[in-house]
Amino acid sequence: LVPRIAGALLARAPRSGWLAFDLGLAQLRGSAGQATVSLAAVIVSFSLMVAMTVMVHSFRVSFDNWLGRVLPADLQLRAAQGNDTTHLTVEQQQAVRAVVGVQRVEFRRSQSLWLDGVQSSVMLIARDFTPQTDPDIMPLVRAATRPLARPVWISEQLQDRAQLAPGDTLRLPLAGRSVEFAVAGVFRDYGRPTGSAMIARAEYIALTGDRAANDGSLWLRAGADAPRVAAAVRTAVAADAAYDLLQTTELRERSMRGFDRAFLVTYALEAIAVGIGLLGVAFAASSTALARRAEFGMLRHIGLRRRDVRALLASEGLATSVLAVLYGLLLGAALSLVLVYVINRQSFNWSIDLAVPWGLLALLSAGLVAAAAATAMLSGRAAAGPAALRAVREDW
Repeated sequence: LVPRIAGALLARAPRSGWLAFDLGLAQLRGSAGQATVSLAAVIVSFSLMVAMTVMVHSFRVSFDNWLGRVLPADLQLRAAQGNDTTHLTVEQQQAVRAVVGVQRVEFRRSQSLWLDGVQSSVMLIARDFTPQTDPDIMPLVRAATRPLARPVWISEQLQDRAQLAPGDTLRLPLAGRSVEFAVAGVFRDYGRPTGSAMIARAEYIALTGDRAANDGSLWLRAGADAPRVAAAVRTAVAADAAYDLLQTTELRERSMRGFDRAFLVTYALEAIAVGIGLLGVAFAASSTALARRAEFGMLRHIGLRRRDVRALLASEGLATSVLAVLYGLLLGAALSLVLVYVINRQSFNWSIDLAVPWGLLALLSAGLVAAAAATAMLSGRAAAGPAALRAVREDW
């Protein structure tokens, strides 16, 4: 379909009044199939770049929004990396709440559980919240249509692995016995790939008697000095290096830097793909220009200068690359929908929201069009020289 549609578009292109450009369009009208097939590498590579760019941008936006939902407080108190045995006692929790400048504290208790029918452990999170008053405390993707007794919220990973849906029953092993919960909703969790379940901490304490906590979130009073409050919290915890206390902004920035580093390889692969596409343009333009030496020689004989011939080649490269970019954008958009809604969901068991980086795609499109036009012009420079004039003499 590419040559057929390209021919129809070129046939409707109006004259510009610029000789080189109009000659280039006339040439393309007569050989639309050959010209567009030569840019197949650009179409494929650019569509891949568009699809991957949309997918990575969608993931980045979704990840950033998720961080904003799960890290709403000013300070985050959590166990040091690699330390999964320490916990905050009731006395330490009370001391943190009593620190001057702290307005509110939410503590969490996390532990690994093995569930029937699930082949690896999942993380149980008991949070200080009241489902009736804080329904939007987690990034829900679906929820039950009615209030449920003894609710539990599960991540998308656990939903897929245990084949659960809102309203179903989930049994959790707590304090040596199996306790039945009702699935109240499904939430996104980019931090625990094996799956997680969340219940109210008050319910957890009532069932287990365990009042310890692993980490917490601290909201500060208006005008409070964050560094001074952080120092007071560290003194209250008195757990040496067992706990890290970070400002939420710092933690989010660190997480986003880690995300960007993880996708550096993807960006490099996209650049290589486009480089291969431009290399295909160079080869196609060089071979086409050599085959058209007699044509260029005749144009030189009737008055065109060398720079006019080079402008002719650049115009052809410009027009065909614009078509290739349009095709690449359409094909890449279709591929991005598959990546976002199908491949990503099946590969990682979490969902992301579609977000299109319009400015970046416009910049990439303009850059590719300019690069393809320059590549076509530079690749055909030799064919516009004296050899083109000699080619006409050979035909005689």
